[in-house]
Amino acid sequence: MFCQKCGKEIDDAAVVCPGCGVPTSNYHKAEETKEQPQIIINNTNTNTNVNKNINGGMGVNPKNKWVALALCFFLGILGAHKFYEGKILLGVLYFFTGGLCGIGVIIDFITLLFKPNPYYA
Repeated sequence: MFCQKCGKEIDDAAVVCPGCGVPTSNYHKAEETKEQPQIIINNTNTNTNVNKNINGGMGVNPKNKWVALALCFFLGILGAHKFYEGKILLGVLYFFTGGLCGIGVIIDFITLLFKPNPYYA
């Protein structure tokens, strides 16, 4: 058998000419006999949610934004909002440093304004 493009002699069972790479008549026969692969899709989802904690998944009780904001505004220098959030060491630090010289209270007030209600501290 000879290639139709380059005229080189090729094997009778060749699918592509080794000289020029042009498909032979055997190529089209091989394409016709090719079967499509059988694809099995198994989309069963057996996952179940086993979370028992109803407090946002954090293990902490929710805090009211407005209570923390009022404590920060009126007693922020004493760290009352930090004690309310359960952050005892920061509350003690705020108590002895005057709310980190007032700068910490201002930063906390601004961040409390943008927290959702309720939030998890």
